[in-house]
This record gives sequence, C-alpha cells and structure tokens, in this order.
Amino acid sequence: MASLINATKPRKLITVGDRISRNAVEGGLCPDIIIVDNKVMRKPMSPANLGANKTLPLVNPAGTLADEAWQVLGEAVASEGRIEILVEGEEDLLTLVAVLSAPENSVVVYGQPKEGIVVIRVTEDVKRKVRGIVGRMETRNSKD
Repeated sequence: MASLINATKPRKLITVGDRISRNAVEGGLCPDIIIVDNKVMRKPMSPANLGANKTLPLVNPAGTLADEAWQVLGEAVASEGRIEILVEGEEDLLTLVAVLSAPENSVVVYGQPKEGIVVIRVTEDVKRKVRGIVGRMETRNSKD
C-alpha cells in the first residue's frame, strides 16, 4: 500500500476506518485526514493515538450520510496538518463524502472487510460516478 500511495504523490491522503488508519500510520504513511469510529467490524476497540493535530467530531448514524458530514469533511480538507474525524455512529459510507470532498489527485483508502484494501485515486470521472451513487441514495431515502 505504501509504495502505491507514495508513487502517486496525492494532494490529500484520506483513510477511512480504524484498522486501515492504524496500519497506514504504523506503515509510515502520513494521512492528512483519518476517519475513525473506534470500532472494527462494529466491535469497539481502544482509541489509538494517530498523531492528529486536530479532532473533529461527527455524528453519522449507521447506514446514513449525515448532512453535517459534508461540512466536517470540507473543513478537514481545507485544514493543514493531520485531521482526525471521530465519528459517533458509523464511518463506512463516509468514503463517498471523502471522495467528493477531496481535491483531484487525492487518494482515499478504506478496508473492505475480509477482502483487503481499496485505494481510490480521486479524478473527475470517479467523482462523477460517486455523485451518481449518492444521488440515488438521496432519492431513495427521500421516499422512505
């Protein structure tokens, strides 16, 4: 993972998830934004000191994208230093917000349970696809 990310020289490196964030930091990577909920596979784990300069709280219930997520990710992207977003609820779907909030040529990394690591290089094409996914989610949720 480190060699791939170092080769891309991302504008921002964003990790989503506790295990992937810990592995990235322990592996010598320097994520700009770390999104964690102090759980792995929905089981509580001890908080780790991942060297954040600032922590932003975010309430994001499981299976949702809270309206506040857009503002918090925007603030994190605009900030300098390592920013930790500490989620009360669930961080999984925040990968979508991270991709849409990140500048082009950034990298978003998350763990796919029991599969491995997913590395997304943020391009306009990727953003277009993610906007489509989020748009369908919003439409579906507004009918419920």
